[in-house]
Amino acid sequence: MTIKAGERMPAGTFKRMTKDGPQNLTTDELFKGKRVVLFSVPGAFTPTCDAKHLPGFIQLADAIRAKGIDTIACMAVNDVFVMNAWGKASGAGDKVLMLADGNGDYARALGLELDASGFGMGKRGQRFAVVVKDGVATHVEVEQGGQFKVSSAEHILALL
Repeated sequence: MTIKAGERMPAGTFKRMTKDGPQNLTTDELFKGKRVVLFSVPGAFTPTCDAKHLPGFIQLADAIRAKGIDTIACMAVNDVFVMNAWGKASGAGDKVLMLADGNGDYARALGLELDASGFGMGKRGQRFAVVVKDGVATHVEVEQGGQFKVSSAEHILALL
């Protein structure tokens, strides 16, 4: 079942790169007592994700934070090393937290898994953005196949 606004975010664990190497980050650590924008892309370095989705959140990070958002996080079904490299290549810095959902467990828990086998990419996460307040989804914006509108940084900023 797909997560809906008003529902609690499922428990889960991501991987993120730190100065000490790959570390776990639980959803409790990510969401508890905070307002978070979690957006998902089908894959690091893929065309729309790399040219529009991540760059939009990097460019609008200050404006989004000014609306009371504590953390902007990018999630993809890629390993922590790829997510780290993509964050560095894109200049994400401390503007966007790069989270690896390496096996797609969190995408599945949200009910937002994507079968991209036809493109040679296996199981991935759909393109979406969720605004979370203290562990509860307040906005869930899921793109229709091949679209890039409702999960964009511009659209999310307008909702805040």
